[in-house]
Amino acid sequence: MAFIEWSSDLNIGIDIIDKQHMRIAEYINRMHEAIERDDLHEIADIFEELVDYTQTHFTFEEEIQRKARYEFCSAHKRVHMVFIKKISEYKSQFDKGDAEIAQRVLDMLKRWLTNHIQHDDADYLPAVMRMMNIKPKRKSWVSRVFG
Repeated sequence: MAFIEWSSDLNIGIDIIDKQHMRIAEYINRMHEAIERDDLHEIADIFEELVDYTQTHFTFEEEIQRKARYEFCSAHKRVHMVFIKKISEYKSQFDKGDAEIAQRVLDMLKRWLTNHIQHDDADYLPAVMRMMNIKPKRKSWVSRVFG
């Protein structure tokens, strides 16, 4: 069973960003499976991939916010920077032999991803959707909040 079960409530309504978030959830699920198997090599690889992919995703989000003239783009970027710093510190601890940190990271990632999507990303969503001329879909949390 997956550690994070993706549901439509996690979709923000912008397909490319939803797919990126799903991919982050896949990394988290892969890490969960590697922890279950106690596969330290795989955990290390996933850490590396997760940090790299998350930075790419954040760069994309920040660029789209800039194009949409989202007024809190700098603040959102700081949230991203804090996350990358924290996950990099966890990776460093893991690389130094603290294998038990992987489970703490996994729990943090699950909470963080859900919170980031439903709160931080929800904040920039109206500006980006206006720029992209996207109307919220009716059965999502987006339409309940902004509909």
